[in-house]
Amino acid sequence: MTTSPKRARPEPVQVVKQRRDATLQGLVDGVPYIRFLGIRFERHGDELTAVLPYADMLIGNPSIPALHGGVTAAFMEVAAIIELSWAMLWEDMESGAEAVPRRLPKTIDFNVDYLRSGLPRDAYARARVNRSGRRYASVHVEAWQDNRARLFAQATGHFLMPVRDED
Repeated sequence: MTTSPKRARPEPVQVVKQRRDATLQGLVDGVPYIRFLGIRFERHGDELTAVLPYADMLIGNPSIPALHGGVTAAFMEVAAIIELSWAMLWEDMESGAEAVPRRLPKTIDFNVDYLRSGLPRDAYARARVNRSGRRYASVHVEAWQDNRARLFAQATGHFLMPVRDED
């Protein structure tokens, strides 16, 4: 008679959510510029949405008023880097192992298309990893404000991936 291997009990959903949230918060807290701009991330499963809450200091042209182009670019670049890092950590995090990045991906280039002025209100961005290999990654980012279908900027970035520790 053979005995079947015992299945591990699945973790309670609250434990999984807490681990995911703590990992994301640790990732974001490691970058002071993210805190300076006030960027936060909303997580739904493995999907992240970056949120840039409106603040007067983000306005570049007060006569329009419009979000500063540098702020828009930085917001989208942060969304891309956090998305890449999140994707790298996902497997470790889901296995229950400690999932803390030692280094973030480094930007090789980042091209922004400004489609319209960013208005004085909250902005949102989602990044999609197009390709991620051992050394290089390509990411596309879309940013919007009130209507997801009406982008105010989009970007494509290429990143040098950090060397992963081999155990």
